[in-house]
Amino acid sequence: MTPVSGLNVEVFADGADLDGIAALAANPLIKGFTTNPTLMRKAGVEDYEKFARDMLEIVPALPVSFEVFADDFDEMETQARKISSWGTNVNVKIPITNTKGDFAGPLVERLSKSGVSVNVTALMQLEQVEKITACLEGSVAAFVSVFAGRIADTGRDPIPIMTDSVACLAQKPAAKLIWASPRELLNIYHAEQCGCQVITVTNDVLAKLVTIGKDLAQYSLETVEMFYRDATSAGYRIIDAPQPAMGE
Repeated sequence: MTPVSGLNVEVFADGADLDGIAALAANPLIKGFTTNPTLMRKAGVEDYEKFARDMLEIVPALPVSFEVFADDFDEMETQARKISSWGTNVNVKIPITNTKGDFAGPLVERLSKSGVSVNVTALMQLEQVEKITACLEGSVAAFVSVFAGRIADTGRDPIPIMTDSVACLAQKPAAKLIWASPRELLNIYHAEQCGCQVITVTNDVLAKLVTIGKDLAQYSLETVEMFYRDATSAGYRIIDAPQPAMGE
């Protein structure tokens, strides 16, 4: 099996733990970083800008995506332009709609045409990819994050959508498609199969990299050993019940 380092798809780490980010920044496999307000809140981040600037001290050159958190498009634009000013490697995440379902395309178009590198996020439909592709400035770097994992959560196969999205986004040569919200290590290979340029990967999935190409018989044995070890450590016992006397 081809190691991840031999694939064309680039791995971006997704998270908000600065210690973890620092460790991953030293890993040559990691080509960029993304985060979002939900991950930041779970990590206990209280000061958005301080966290972002601290992260950029750790990651001064690789692509880093920070997300706006306003719901009004004018305020989103103000936030986006400020976030963009924090570093030349910063990409601004703009949700495909606001919470009212209003399309963010006009905002994305203004930002892209003015040279702001956007990362349009939370897409789940090919139609959304088609609409946002038309809003991107062809010569300005951009990312489009399609949440393939969440598509799969609905029982739909994301691979056809991702494959078609790659073809659609090819109209804008400076734009890259991100396979977002992966659920398992195999999704890295799915992203490669589809032609996605990037996949965002969380720490729990990255931790499984050591299992790539692992001998399955050995893996089976290790699993049996784990069950036995955990049961023994827990002190589990099954006490024999008294046997009923004959005739009872």
